[in-house]
Amino acid sequence: MSSIAATIVDPAASPRRPRIVRPHRGFEVREARRRLALDGEGKPQFEYEMTLMFVRNELSAVATIQLLAVIFSLASMFWATKTEAILWLVLVIGAKVALLELCRRFVALPRSEINIKVWRRRLILAETVNGVVWAGFALVGMGATDSASHVFLFASLIVVLAIRMTFASTALPILYVGTIPMTMAVVVRLLMLGHPFYWAMASMALGVHVYFIFLAKGLNSTALAMLEYRAEKDALIAELEQEKATSDEARRRAEGANIAKSRFLATMSHELRTPLNAILGFSEVMKAELLGPLKNATYKEYAANVHYSGSHLLHLINEILDISRIEAGKYDLNEESIRLVDVAEDCHRLLKLRAESKNLTIELDLDHTLPMVWADERAMRQVCLNLLSNALKFTPKGGRITVSVYRDPSGGQTISIRDTGPGIPREEIPRIMQAFGQGSLAHENAEGGTGLGLPIVKSLVELHEGVFELRSEVRKGTEVLVTIPRQRVMEALPPLQPLGQERHRSNTGYGEWDRPARLGGRAPHASMMG
Repeated sequence: MSSIAATIVDPAASPRRPRIVRPHRGFEVREARRRLALDGEGKPQFEYEMTLMFVRNELSAVATIQLLAVIFSLASMFWATKTEAILWLVLVIGAKVALLELCRRFVALPRSEINIKVWRRRLILAETVNGVVWAGFALVGMGATDSASHVFLFASLIVVLAIRMTFASTALPILYVGTIPMTMAVVVRLLMLGHPFYWAMASMALGVHVYFIFLAKGLNSTALAMLEYRAEKDALIAELEQEKATSDEARRRAEGANIAKSRFLATMSHELRTPLNAILGFSEVMKAELLGPLKNATYKEYAANVHYSGSHLLHLINEILDISRIEAGKYDLNEESIRLVDVAEDCHRLLKLRAESKNLTIELDLDHTLPMVWADERAMRQVCLNLLSNALKFTPKGGRITVSVYRDPSGGQTISIRDTGPGIPREEIPRIMQAFGQGSLAHENAEGGTGLGLPIVKSLVELHEGVFELRSEVRKGTEVLVTIPRQRVMEALPPLQPLGQERHRSNTGYGEWDRPARLGGRAPHASMMG
């Protein structure tokens, strides 16, 4: 792929006008990362960064190399003439100044204007000149026979190799051209002396050079790995920023769709409820024969069916609106002090006839000593009605439903509704807890519903900081637990003053407490009440 913006032709499209499929934005970022980090052969390419590190190393040690050259020149005057030493020093300083000027120009240019291959050749040429000039140090005092000069020359080679390895390890070609000439010059000078001792020193010079080359390669690999890690980090940050921008855009679209959905539901609820009220009202009048008897009994049955269907449709609309308000966070609780036992009894009375028509038994196990709780009575009534309706819907004839209200071990209050129905498979429980989710039993049952009852119950319980729990096993029934937390239980405070030991403030104006009433007391003297 020659470009990250390259297009892909869909073969399934029309041959006359191929459909263009543009790559995903994240794919473009990853492709750019791959192209920046790899060349055609799959090797990492950070030539600019590695060259820049070499240039900065050179610029940071301007005085060090020049001072070292001065020391070498002064030391060589012990076995060579001053003219040779000074001439060599001038050449070294001139070559170094040229290299430093080239480095300053490299740093001053913006990266977009740098042809790295051209600049690498320039730097290699300048370093070659430096290497040849430093190799000339082996020619200074060539005719000297003092052994100390040869030992100093060997030590100088080691120092120069160490310094160049440190500075030029990020650009190995530059290191080679800068060190090989001096090593070869020292080795040749030592071999020309014709003594085994100097031959050993020449061998050591070659070995030291090879050793420093291996060290330089290790430093080069370390620097390259560092650059690779930094590039991966930068690419990862770019990908994260791109994914964040994508997710933000998706969130904005989702919020816009949610607002549109809320507006649609609000509008449709008004438009649907208006004709539904007329349908329910007129069908109820016809079913009750308030304006006179219907001569045909079938019409009366139809009116009852219309009324039932309208009521069912209104119930579905109310459920959809409730779940929409809850999801939008606009369901406001009208909290007051209520008794969960009273709520359970009211729901039992409302659904008692329906249970009897299905030959179901509803057992109440209520603790009437429980204190009140701070909750929304309408919401808790809806919770209890939805759970009882589900139990009535899925419990077969002759079954039993138990409604319990008791104190939770943590100090809260729990509503438990347990039935003897067929139960729910464990793998279906997460599905039925989602909006519009239904289990396999609901599809087999004619009273399946919309699948909003349990999600609404769970959301209403969570609005009260409560806990909703569903326990079920196949062929063992289902139990639903709704727990109101302890902080919503309105416990009665104990009396501040035990009965018969009340203490009251006196009317003396001094704010003192009278003695207990049962012990009697004496009013202050009249002269003290001025």
